[in-house]
Amino acid sequence: MSRKIKLIWDFRGPEALPTAKHHAIHLKEFAVKEKLSYHQVDVTQHSEYFAIAFIVVDEKDMLTYRDALKPHRGEVAP
Repeated sequence: MSRKIKLIWDFRGPEALPTAKHHAIHLKEFAVKEKLSYHQVDVTQHSEYFAIAFIVVDEKDMLTYRDALKPHRGEVAP
């Protein structure tokens, strides 16, 4: 079974959450436009001034997403 990778973009400041939500829209649009599969696109607010947008993809597709979208970091998804 293939691993899933969570690619993450960090947003900080008073507009962190709305910016992360907007970024998540573009993540979905990219996947549809490029006909790439993904498991989840979502946003998590960690504090008032810190939020993340993320996409969970199969490890085989990770390089395509990484090279095109330049995430801030990544981790193995649960």
